[in-house]
Amino acid sequence: MDQVRIIVDNDVNQRIDKYLLNHLDNVTRSQIQLMIAARDIKVNNEEARASYKPRRGDVIEITIREQIPQDILPEPIPLDIIYEDDDIIIVNKPQGLVVHPATGNYSGTLVNALMHHCQQLSNVNGIIRAGIVHRIDKDTSGLLVACKTDDAHRRVSMQFKKKLVTRVYETLVHGVIVHDTGRIDAPIGRHLDNRKLMAVTAGGKPAVTHFKVIERFAGHTRLELRLETGRTHQIRVHLQYIGYPVVGDPYYGAKKDENKNGQFLHAKILGIYHPRTGEFMQWEAPPPDYFQEYLELLRSREQS
Repeated sequence: MDQVRIIVDNDVNQRIDKYLLNHLDNVTRSQIQLMIAARDIKVNNEEARASYKPRRGDVIEITIREQIPQDILPEPIPLDIIYEDDDIIIVNKPQGLVVHPATGNYSGTLVNALMHHCQQLSNVNGIIRAGIVHRIDKDTSGLLVACKTDDAHRRVSMQFKKKLVTRVYETLVHGVIVHDTGRIDAPIGRHLDNRKLMAVTAGGKPAVTHFKVIERFAGHTRLELRLETGRTHQIRVHLQYIGYPVVGDPYYGAKKDENKNGQFLHAKILGIYHPRTGEFMQWEAPPPDYFQEYLELLRSREQS
């Protein structure tokens, strides 16, 4: 593992991946994008964003780990396609599928699958995140939109920024929530002790999650959640913060969890304005089988 430190001597009118391409030996742009995605590149002690353009005086620190592949390749990974046209594709991502490549996880991702299925994908965020406008966690299932053209990508991305996108999740949590509805308004930032995790922290970015109780069980609550913001791990962190962690959550969940099926969090509804026509379109996908089967188990326990 090598460490590289670069001090920028003038304002740069190009993205950081292009800039570093001319300052690092034997490294491709794809590899640089992988390092950004893996948080191995920092600017002034902050994790670099792919769209950042370096400025005079910036200190760029790069951690070069294992040998990184030269290219991200298409792979014939099955996709559950809910909708597709010349501009966008809506997929129902299964639990366990990583959205895009990162250090140590270069293949078998949604991006690899999309590259194989689609003739073209947007390049706004580079090849590592080809077509990807937003992400959902590896262990979260559900709906995600990818864009085929740069114009579609920019238009859909703007809807996320302006909070015009409808995103509804379903989850099962530990504990019985007595309120039928609620609003969690708590800022989220990097965990002070574990930088791989997120936490509610005073210095974090604003984060708001709305929830509604769908069903109660003895010891569990089934919830529907709407995101007002889209912070990393937002739902999981917020629910842990109020004392009702997601069932099966490997990082923010309960210490003792009888469930062995993984994380019970599913992005079930996604609605956007079509980037070409302006028509509002909405899609829905039910939770996966393991989720619904566990709900049936809880219901049967209630009746016995």
